[in-house]
Amino acid sequence: MSVMVNLEALLASLHIVAILALVVFSSSQAALCRPQWMNAAVVRRLLRLDWIYLGALVFLLLTGIARVVWGIKGWQWYVGQPLFHIKMTLVLLIIAIAAYPSLAMRRWARRLEATGALPSVEEQHRVRRAIMLHTHIMPVVAVVAVFWARGW
Repeated sequence: MSVMVNLEALLASLHIVAILALVVFSSSQAALCRPQWMNAAVVRRLLRLDWIYLGALVFLLLTGIARVVWGIKGWQWYVGQPLFHIKMTLVLLIIAIAAYPSLAMRRWARRLEATGALPSVEEQHRVRRAIMLHTHIMPVVAVVAVFWARGW
């Protein structure tokens, strides 16, 4: 088996691991971001989960870039595919939406440390909705990728 085939399989596998990590940690955030469960420990845990989520997001982007640059198909093939551009647009949308909860959780942690105050119920609902929204876009990205892989 050639080195390129092995590299392609490794990069694809790492990319899938990153996707699964995003789903796990965003789902964990959505589960914890509920008024009935909110306390100081949850605010700190949400922030920790967000750092892990962001790490997985960076890993996803790096493995994606590695696949484009070092993968068997080459960057010319990728940029010539319309579904690649749709997939990238959806990924950018996810990142844009995910920025809101990420920044909110940092505010919550700073406020908690400074005053001991927890986020309001309204803040929690807004953040949870944003988490749910970007998490629900992820399967759409997967569907686009499946069609793309099948030659659409």
